[in-house]
Amino acid sequence: MLVWERPEPPNRPVPAPLSRERIVRAAIRLADADGLEAVSLRKVAAALGVGPMRLYSYIAGKEELLDLMVDAVHAEIRPVGDGWREVLRSLAETTRQAAHEHEWLADLLGGRPQLGPHALARGEAVVAALGGVDVDAIMPVVTAVDSYVIGAVRREIAERRAERATGMDEKRWQASLGPYLERTFATGRFPTLATVVRDAAHLDADRTFRIGLDFLLDGIEARISR
Repeated sequence: MLVWERPEPPNRPVPAPLSRERIVRAAIRLADADGLEAVSLRKVAAALGVGPMRLYSYIAGKEELLDLMVDAVHAEIRPVGDGWREVLRSLAETTRQAAHEHEWLADLLGGRPQLGPHALARGEAVVAALGGVDVDAIMPVVTAVDSYVIGAVRREIAERRAERATGMDEKRWQASLGPYLERTFATGRFPTLATVVRDAAHLDADRTFRIGLDFLLDGIEARISR
């Protein structure tokens, strides 16, 4: 029986009452502060002031805990809008926002489908908005948007982590590499790339994300409108 289907143990008069929700919230606080490497049953138990063995009455192990953490964050992803395009845009933007607020989420998105109640509610809202789309196209459409978002947020989170690790923000990093790129482009070996780097607008992450999403949604609209 999956963790979402198992009843919780009966309440007992103990100094530190527990629930799956309290355990998950403690784990999320640890992950938000110090990343997934800070999450272990021992550390979560210590944060709650209980012994690690008490947690096993509620979860089978760390993998279940991670599943519960991801599903809890899915409660923050509530796509809304009139029509499938607005809902897919809302899905993308709220997923990105959740990953920015919980950086560790970027490491756990993708892979096997999330089947917790909050993830299923998110899926229901999205699929319902695609009610006029051919049933065989629904999952490829949703997967395309999810894949775009996952790729974008993983890149953004990786850049954040690199900045923290090196102490160099994007502008300082670009400035440090500027002389190398100028020397390389001066060889004439990469004329098209040199033109783009020198002449194209340098957009911030928000604008880049939204323009890319527009490209994707335009393509979806053209395809399903045939």
